[in-house]
Amino acid sequence: MSIDAALRMAAENDLDLVEVAPQSKPPVAKIMDFGKYKYEAAQKAKEARRNQANTVLKEVRFRLKIDEHDYETKKKQAVSFLNGGDKVKAMILFRGREQSRPEQGVRLLQKFAEDIAEFGTVEHTPTIDGRNMVMVIGPLKSKSEVKAEQNAKRDAAKAEAKAGKATTAPAEAAAPAPAAEKTTK
Repeated sequence: MSIDAALRMAAENDLDLVEVAPQSKPPVAKIMDFGKYKYEAAQKAKEARRNQANTVLKEVRFRLKIDEHDYETKKKQAVSFLNGGDKVKAMILFRGREQSRPEQGVRLLQKFAEDIAEFGTVEHTPTIDGRNMVMVIGPLKSKSEVKAEQNAKRDAAKAEAKAGKATTAPAEAAAPAPAAEKTTK
């Protein structure tokens, strides 16, 4: 088809003639609404950016002599990080004579790893870094999987709310409005 005929067809339909593959022989053109095409491409790019996720390294600090309740609080915090798709860096801070007992730190970190094993896996075993002992735990689900699940839940909740609104609206319209009561003295 000639370029003039294609331009005429596009003008008759209030559309644009867009060159799709200029390198091919002969070049390929398509009749479409270019504004709509650009808008849809921008929406796809926006959705891709929204679903993109970066895994963050969150830190949980312990002392060697940590109380049971404090330990449970730190464990809960680490579990929430792992459920969110982030990595957790468990760190024990040694002070004074505690530095001469690194095996106690290893035991504490191993206990911590066992307690949260159902939420994440150990990526780096406990290592001494100066006055600290560090262990890194990675989540079982990647950040993008967690974000996709959250988006699906949000969309389902929106759809449910919309469906609930649609079913309650006719019932409200069918019921007569209550009459205002008069009060006299």
